[in-house]
Amino acid sequence: MAAAGEARDGALQDRVAIVTGGASGIGQAICRAFAREGAKVAVLDLDAEGAGATAQEIGGRAFALDVSDSAACKAAVDAAAATLGPPRALVCCAAVFPARQPLADLDEAVWDRALQVNIGGHFTMCKHVIPHMRAAGGGAIVHVSSQMAVVANRGQAAYCATKGALTMLSRGIALDYAEDGIRSNTLRPGGIATEGMAEVFGGDMARAEREWGAKMHPLGRLGRVEEVAEAAVYLASDRSSFVTGADLTVDGGYSIW
Repeated sequence: MAAAGEARDGALQDRVAIVTGGASGIGQAICRAFAREGAKVAVLDLDAEGAGATAQEIGGRAFALDVSDSAACKAAVDAAAATLGPPRALVCCAAVFPARQPLADLDEAVWDRALQVNIGGHFTMCKHVIPHMRAAGGGAIVHVSSQMAVVANRGQAAYCATKGALTMLSRGIALDYAEDGIRSNTLRPGGIATEGMAEVFGGDMARAEREWGAKMHPLGRLGRVEEVAEAAVYLASDRSSFVTGADLTVDGGYSIW
């Protein structure tokens, strides 16, 4: 894997990419990787300050956005297209991860928010980006999902359900727009070393490595955000030109136990 700042082969050279959840974690790593591959990146996030910092670092443009707000999504997409050019890549990474709780105890507002962001946000962003992609002659959509789409986790029915739904949303898009040159795929990470992962273990990343990374992954560790980002580059670029409607697993073997 190439190091930060290392020269790349320009797999996304001069392409406009829109990335939601780009202020931190996996989304931020994807923004950085895309920029290194030559893309012009629009960084979208509910965290306006974080989005701005990421955009400044990579020479992109930042847009504050709650992906559950359809009108705001359209405005952000149209603004990104007007300032950077027609988007040829969309990465939907924004998500909420509800606190662990059995279904019967789950507040309906928490359930609704998970639906609005984790699946509704993907629907809404695709709805508004696809017309731009069609006009540009095609593009690639990457839905950042999770191994919890296929492997259940205690107390995470809402998260698992929304991530599972992404598989069929992506496949439906792939089928509907194949003739327009638009590909749609899901990317399913396992446990990744992010602030969110550390928070599950009281902010202790070393504990997360011991109790989740080493135990749940045959490779014996948590994944790195950069490793997920490399997979996103593949799915968004012509390297995967014959790949659509697929699920790309980046999970250190989590799903093969």
